[in-house]
Amino acid sequence: MRFAISLAYNGTRFKGWQKQPNAFTVQAHLEEALSKLSRQDISVTGCGRTDAGVHAEQYFAHFDAERPVANWVYKLNRLLNDDVLIRDIRTVPPDWHARYSALSRSYIYRIKRDKDPFRKEWFTIYPQMNDLDFDRMQQVARMLPDYEDFYTFAKAGSDARTTICKLEHAVWEFLPEKGEMYFRITADRFLWGMVRLIVGMSLRVGRGLISPDEVREAMEQKRRLKKPWRAPARGLSLVRCSYPD
Repeated sequence: MRFAISLAYNGTRFKGWQKQPNAFTVQAHLEEALSKLSRQDISVTGCGRTDAGVHAEQYFAHFDAERPVANWVYKLNRLLNDDVLIRDIRTVPPDWHARYSALSRSYIYRIKRDKDPFRKEWFTIYPQMNDLDFDRMQQVARMLPDYEDFYTFAKAGSDARTTICKLEHAVWEFLPEKGEMYFRITADRFLWGMVRLIVGMSLRVGRGLISPDEVREAMEQKRRLKKPWRAPARGLSLVRCSYPD
């Protein structure tokens, strides 16, 4: 039987989603708990990879097991640490795939001007926020859906077979009265490090270090920007993954 699992996690203390040797990851932690609970070896496939320190407020995965376990949402939450929440587990068709069946994914990047001891794991602190040119940042965000090839924002060393992504929208939300700003982006898929590179580029545009025209030229020529900067992982969170009905 195939099961879909809905979960959320705080990525601060994990080395990302994907299982890797000698590293504490969400996938490894979840597989260990599921295998212990079901008394069989369980392999979990996620809807995508998140980097070390990146959060997921809505994440989906699937796994195959011989039979369901009574009350396993409750039991899994008892086995997993406090950084992971299991919301639901249900049966799905055998060809349902957490990654390949997904239609789109949405991320948010959160930035604060001042330190926040109560939400420090969810925001990147950027003291120069009031010096940013918000109009220029919005300009580059709105140009992104004009393109399909995002080689410019592919992390060096990426093993992606293609750099084609279909963006639905990208937008900045500025709340200067609260000292906060948010970047929201939705696409069918994302490249490794893509969102953090886009945020880093946007902040550099806002500071006048590069121009929107330079960004457009780099994307049209399919080359990387000079001195690309990847924003810290802490502010990034996967907030939605959508599927067909």
